[in-house]
Amino acid sequence: MTTAQTIAQLERERFDAQVSKNFPTLERIFADDLIYTHSNGHQDSKTSYIDSIRSGQSRYDQVDIEDLTVRAYNDDHTAVVNGLVRIDLGPGADGQPAFTRIKYVVVYIKAEANGWQLVLWHAQKQAA
Repeated sequence: MTTAQTIAQLERERFDAQVSKNFPTLERIFADDLIYTHSNGHQDSKTSYIDSIRSGQSRYDQVDIEDLTVRAYNDDHTAVVNGLVRIDLGPGADGQPAFTRIKYVVVYIKAEANGWQLVLWHAQKQAA
């Protein structure tokens, strides 16, 4: 499997884990020094982001990948992902379905001990 295929698979696994609240998978994929910048500018660490999913503050009912480009660097020890996702956020305050489209950039690094881990997420909302 190429680096691009491995990272694309990890992205799908990560989004599935966010939806299903599979915390062991998120703990494995997210690096301890993760910087997670949301589309509203709020920034989380690994711990605070996982806690926000656990509490329901960050909610994902479904994540659909609309576009995904992976570029490998540094002898296949660094990967940069540019993606576009549609996130179903569940019912809004008015009871109607809420969703958002997000363009994002993530950086993965490959560490000897932990394999591929996500170290950076940065997102920007897109027009619906």
